[in-house]
Amino acid sequence: MPRPAPKTALFLVFVTVCIDLLGFGLVLPLLPIYGEELTSTMSPATAGMTLGILMSCYTMMQFLFAPVWGRLSDRFGRRPILLMSLTGSTTFYFLFGLASAWRSLPWMFVARIGAGIAGATIPTAQAYIADVTTPEKRARGMALIGAAFGLGFTLGPLIGAAATFVSRDAGVSPWPGYAASGLSAIALCFALFKLPESLRREKAPEERRHFHLHLLLDAIKVPSIAVLLVVVFFSVFALANFEGTISLLINDTLKIQSRQTTAAETLTDHDRWLVSLRVFLVFAYIGVIQCLVQGVLVRRLANTVSEAKLAVTGVLLSVAGFVLLAVMGETRWGGIPLLMFAAAVEVGGIAFVFPAIQALISRRTDPAEQGGILGAGESVSAMARITGILFGVWLYSVWPSVPFWSAAAMMAIVCGLVLWAVRTGEDYSADSSAVTCSPTP
Repeated sequence: MPRPAPKTALFLVFVTVCIDLLGFGLVLPLLPIYGEELTSTMSPATAGMTLGILMSCYTMMQFLFAPVWGRLSDRFGRRPILLMSLTGSTTFYFLFGLASAWRSLPWMFVARIGAGIAGATIPTAQAYIADVTTPEKRARGMALIGAAFGLGFTLGPLIGAAATFVSRDAGVSPWPGYAASGLSAIALCFALFKLPESLRREKAPEERRHFHLHLLLDAIKVPSIAVLLVVVFFSVFALANFEGTISLLINDTLKIQSRQTTAAETLTDHDRWLVSLRVFLVFAYIGVIQCLVQGVLVRRLANTVSEAKLAVTGVLLSVAGFVLLAVMGETRWGGIPLLMFAAAVEVGGIAFVFPAIQALISRRTDPAEQGGILGAGESVSAMARITGILFGVWLYSVWPSVPFWSAAAMMAIVCGLVLWAVRTGEDYSADSSAVTCSPTP
């Protein structure tokens, strides 16, 4: 099969990944709510731990299997791996719908673990982009993956809202799962008939950014990079607290409002359906805020504002957002309007932090070692997200405000660490084997 033209290939892989991520964005908002209903007979501590494991098992599978799929794609080609991934996503999202209809927690675990394994192919998509782009245009090509994530997290909840609105099912509705499966099936058909192979057999595969312990040890030899990796861990851990519990906070707030409106102790089927619909809409709103801040505001400010100032600004905004969310969790004061404002502040702040920290790490790293160092950073992020979701959901089951107070305190520590790293660290200089240059402004 002839090698695809770069623009055509980039468009094809973008559409394939984007449609698949729509399914992920569709299921994610309701997962904590479904899990909470299915663990209602357990003690609060056990339910919180079970729900945390249910939410984190997807990321754990991605962490474990991303290197596997990457190596298999180097050996057998990108196309068959992407097709296998989409087939798995179609199957396991459909199983998620069945598990919802059956109200079966074990089958929901199977569906999430399977979807995590099938969805661990972002490195394969990145390899596909590397195959069809020149080094000079590779960064722009890789940015398409980020754009696909943004669209998935924005449009996925809107499609979930549409599925919920049409079905009008109360409680644990299977239709979001079926809709996600349908989207993955569309992506599978598109890739099967339109997506060509990109790997040239005569070309030696590039080394992928997989996790190896020695990469992490090499990274922390540079003190400022070690501090910045701690910043990455704490920031992702705090964000995972938000990701794992925001659906629960929205759900609980809407339930309280519904009870106040109906003056009833229990919600009606219509109220439950309305809560699910509003959860989707709030998630879509959060996705739009993240896209606008990171895709427009941060990109423009990055030309004139230093990474250090961007990072500190983002951390302070994030702390303010977490404090507002903690107040909501404690008192339920402000309702959904305050929750939406607080979520926008927190997500907007985080959108400042991550690009700035990645840029600082890159500037302080030998170009020949950047792949390994950034790969170590990705592994640190994955472990922080896994443990952060697990920890955050468990804390929420203890008391709703605790995960947000914990995240606010963690981001306050991050602010000090960023300032320390900026003042003590230096950019990499090719004139020396060590990192010797003036501190980053």
